[in-house]
Amino acid sequence: MTWLILLLGAVVGAFSGVVGIGGGILFVPALVWMLGMDQHRAQGTSLGALLAPVGLFAFWEYYRAGNADIRVAALLAAGFAVGAYFGAVWAQAIPDVYLRRIFAASLIIVGVHMFFQR
Repeated sequence: MTWLILLLGAVVGAFSGVVGIGGGILFVPALVWMLGMDQHRAQGTSLGALLAPVGLFAFWEYYRAGNADIRVAALLAAGFAVGAYFGAVWAQAIPDVYLRRIFAASLIIVGVHMFFQR
């Protein structure tokens, strides 16, 4: 099982680096399906896996190529830290099935918007 989890991390990491997504959109469903976690545990585990050192290496490559705005990234990170804390507090009060549906609806809405965007 350890090798499967390491492989999952490597695949999600590579995909995230290529398309610039947060690994959570892949980690959360994979943890639910592959490891049988409930939605809360999968989301918490995903957040733990995505802490600062993980994104640092991918960010560095984009920065070296001139494709990262540090000022905007720092402001996003500050807002994200505050929002993520309160979001995590609120998520604990949401039943698992509704949290899973919110997660799925978010992916669908963003995906449909991006698909039809010119």
